Amino acid sequence: MIKVFLVEDQGLVRDAISALLSLDFNIEVIGQACDGQAALDHLSSLSNVLLPDIVLSDIEMPNINGIELSEQIAAKHPSIKVVIMTTFSRAGYIRRSLSAGVKGFILKEAPSEDLVNALKKVMLGQKVIDPELAINALDDSDPLTDKERKALKLASDGLKTSEIAKQLFISEGTTRNYLSDAIAKLNATNRIDAARIAKQKGWL
Repeated sequence: MIKVFLVEDQGLVRDAISALLSLDFNIEVIGQACDGQAALDHLSSLSNVLLPDIVLSDIEMPNINGIELSEQIAAKHPSIKVVIMTTFSRAGYIRRSLSAGVKGFILKEAPSEDLVNALKKVMLGQKVIDPELAINALDDSDPLTDKERKALKLASDGLKTSEIAKQLFISEGTTRNYLSDAIAKLNATNRIDAARIAKQKGWL
């Protein structure tokens, strides 16, 4: 029996996926969460015996997204395998997910049997990623550094330079440098335009 914990911010989608997975006799959905933070809080409350085998998570969610959740699970619960599902076939998501230790990347529009088979393969120790998406990920590399990405994400959330500096524990001058470098690398007109481009690529 494969124990799955489901993380998805849309209630109807979450319930539908849970019902779908429950149709397979080899899969048990042992819990659900509406975002990454709620998932981490729940996992932290469980003993090792009760932890899921797989966390099946969406990417774009409030508070903590799926990739950030994957990074924290790898650090705090290394026995748990993470599979990402999304409606967005963005190459940047693939690269960041793999770097975060994700074992599978599934598009939500894929046939239901593909999702079930992917979970079973991941449980056997395999990685499951759509070949076309994997090729796209190799061809479209993210030019941003981790610090530039963090500064740009905070800027896209509406934070001012001084507020970004406080969040990242750096000076305002360094913050402006990170944002300027990101704008230049993405051939953007300003920080908002740079954030838009990065989001479209799946880098943010």
